[in-house]
Amino acid sequence: MKSDSLKFVLREFAERPLPASKPRDLSLPTESGKVIGLSGVRRCGKTFLFFDTIKRLVAGGVDRRRIVYLNFEDDRLQPLEPADLDLVLRSLRELFPETVSGRLYLFLDEVQSAPGWERWVRRMCDTEDVSVFVTGSSSRLLTRDLSSALRGRSVTFEVFPLSFRELLVFRGLVPEPFDARGESLARAALADYLRWGGFPEIVLADPTLRPLILEEYSSLMLQRDLLERSGVRNEPLLKTLLRHCFRNTAMLLSVSKLARDFQSTGLSFSRNTLFDYLALLEDAGLVHLLPTHDVSVLKQARNPKKLHVIDPGLVAAFKAGADRDVGHKLETAVFLECRRRSREWHYHAGVREVDLCDAEGTLFLNVCWDLSDPATMEREQAAMEAGEKLLPGARGLLLYHEYSSEALARFPLARPAWKWMLEPDPRAGR
Repeated sequence: MKSDSLKFVLREFAERPLPASKPRDLSLPTESGKVIGLSGVRRCGKTFLFFDTIKRLVAGGVDRRRIVYLNFEDDRLQPLEPADLDLVLRSLRELFPETVSGRLYLFLDEVQSAPGWERWVRRMCDTEDVSVFVTGSSSRLLTRDLSSALRGRSVTFEVFPLSFRELLVFRGLVPEPFDARGESLARAALADYLRWGGFPEIVLADPTLRPLILEEYSSLMLQRDLLERSGVRNEPLLKTLLRHCFRNTAMLLSVSKLARDFQSTGLSFSRNTLFDYLALLEDAGLVHLLPTHDVSVLKQARNPKKLHVIDPGLVAAFKAGADRDVGHKLETAVFLECRRRSREWHYHAGVREVDLCDAEGTLFLNVCWDLSDPATMEREQAAMEAGEKLLPGARGLLLYHEYSSEALARFPLARPAWKWMLEPDPRAGR
């Protein structure tokens, strides 16, 4: 990295207006005394959370020249060597001598592209008056590297694409209680959310551009976050696995069966390689694998995992027909709402499946798209009874989209999924 290029980037940020942004539910602390890390899939809004935080600092009287924002994937900063990081504060103070003393705020985007970043951040915290914020597209990179390098002096927040509640705020929709028109708009917005997902750019984009943007996202995630970063050797296997995952959200995933299916198509690999590639997808934040609800860790490891992808809209990039499998995508949207509040969730697959249950065994959820069909009502009745037997004393909720008067009479505690997703706490039952 050349000093002149770095100075140009630093001055450009200090002088240009901050881009417009919309508020998110997550608000970052600015004076916590901790290094703040943001992990999450690419394009989910981490950078704009930075910009929101910077706006709050400026509104509170912080001089823009004391705020550094660097995106380490900026081609003007490449190539980047570990020793180059020492140029950051040196160049800033040459540009703005008044920053030699007093607190500085460092916002470091996509730090995985800066070799040696974790040791440099630790030294900055030890020797300088700085508040540091970092983002990465790898959950393990931030959680592992920050915690080991800073020894308890960091906090990492997980960032997701927009929740359904955030999507309505982005679109200026706030349903009022007992407002038939508002409820109709919210139901329509949920169908749109399941079709196109919650990536901020997608939500605000012209509908005709959404499929193209989602295809770009899928290619970018494959190339940048999986192939380039991990040095994968079996690219056909990784592509096939990624496509399978996004075509089968909210489905059970057995690695042994998947290995047999893939090998029958001519792919050559070991079972361990398939495990490794699934771990890559999890690390990149693209998928979540839920274990079965069991006190035995061994049984959890042996049983199939339940697969959920990071965003229902990305399904459209891998599967023809954005309106297909709405029931599975609704279940994934419900899981993601739960996951934003609590890290550990399970499923239970016996004679009847329980879609989601919390680790403490206090809540279980079943999800269906259309509760008006008599066969569906029978199935969901059996699933709710299975949940009650599995988790005695737990609160059970049945979430739905379409319904009938008979269904509402049969399931008095059932809730419209869109209404439940707007609750401040997704564990809320009423």
